[in-house]
Amino acid sequence: MRWLVDVCYLLAAVLLLPVVIYRALTTGKYRRGWIQRLGGMPILPPDGRRVWIHAVSVGEINAVRGLVEMWREGSDNTELIISTTTDTGYARARQLFPDLLVIRYPLDISWFVRRGLKRIAPSMVVLVELEVWYQFVTQAAKMEIPVAVINGRLSETSIRRFKWIKPIARQMFESLTWIGAQDKTYANRFCLMGVPAGRVTVTGSMKWDGAQITDYIEGTEELARAMGCDRNRPTWVCGSTGPGEEKLVLDAFGKLREKHQNLQLAVVPRKPERFGEVADLIVRSGFDCIRRSDFPDGKACPPLENSVMLGDTMGELRKFYLLADVVFVGRTLARMGGSDMMEVAGLAKPIIVGSHTENFADTMRQLEEGNAILVASADLENPEAADILADAVGKLLDDPVAARGMGDNGREVVKKNRGATERTLDTLMEIMRRAEHSVT
Repeated sequence: MRWLVDVCYLLAAVLLLPVVIYRALTTGKYRRGWIQRLGGMPILPPDGRRVWIHAVSVGEINAVRGLVEMWREGSDNTELIISTTTDTGYARARQLFPDLLVIRYPLDISWFVRRGLKRIAPSMVVLVELEVWYQFVTQAAKMEIPVAVINGRLSETSIRRFKWIKPIARQMFESLTWIGAQDKTYANRFCLMGVPAGRVTVTGSMKWDGAQITDYIEGTEELARAMGCDRNRPTWVCGSTGPGEEKLVLDAFGKLREKHQNLQLAVVPRKPERFGEVADLIVRSGFDCIRRSDFPDGKACPPLENSVMLGDTMGELRKFYLLADVVFVGRTLARMGGSDMMEVAGLAKPIIVGSHTENFADTMRQLEEGNAILVASADLENPEAADILADAVGKLLDDPVAARGMGDNGREVVKKNRGATERTLDTLMEIMRRAEHSVT
């Protein structure tokens, strides 16, 4: 089976190589870290307690921040290694964990994986959400390294895809030591794919713990001054937006300003490679574009009446959210899965989303039950989508008392759901103890 999977990967690599080269040349992606992607990790001594935590990108890195901090406080003799797949995830990991070794995740070809595992020599591997790859999981199991999935989720789309390779998928899932699933639905799906029920626990989502409950974030006022954001005027912030959404947001903004002339707008696209594209779109839509990269702290933008703020730096989304009177969470107006609403709820801001929140089904359920979110029932294919979005934002701008109440409700939902990180860490440390005991 191992050789069959390797052959399939190599054939896929040949087909995808032109795409990778094109994106590397045009967007700058995939240019770095190839030695480590091929298994050339730093060679670490094969002794001591070492945990390899893999989080694919920025969202997953943010989700494990609390876990890493808690683990280091509770077990100072455990060495933690962080790996990521994306460039943005790597940069965020280096920012959050400057004193930890941060590496690139190896390509899932058996000899690259074995080389990487032998060099890092982990006592345990922890995968975040659904970063489950056949060679990595089965090779680690073959080397008697326990592999756990934390904050686990498994979508219906993934289930359908895995069914096409059912024997391979079953062997992979059966090799996992433990799953900490976000909710019962995900737990049942993991069992359906072959994980024994005794190895699956519903822990809740660790992202609730990562949602900072605060009314103050250092640097927010400096951001506002730099971007020319008037704190006495209402501000609409659209975060983690995806392709097509910015155009609709700008159209809705134009409609809203017919009634709310002093409304301010900030847009923060999800992917850095789209910053330039969105800046051009803002200008083509008839607005002046105030780019955060042009106005760092200490350099104030002059007052501009017909402007839109663009968050084109990394790690400042929460600051923008804290400036908001209303927040639209992006990647929800098309089938892009949605984005994290929890951090907005922790800041007690009223939240608007579109119709597509498939990756956050349980989060949506809890926020809706807590009267903490407003769904603008529209998508990019609806010609009236801009009107629908503008109506939803206008509803909250017209009733600030209701908007504040929605924000307060969101914060209460966050408080109610905290604790998944501690539950997850307790189980991981028990798995580590059992593994050490079996060796001795």
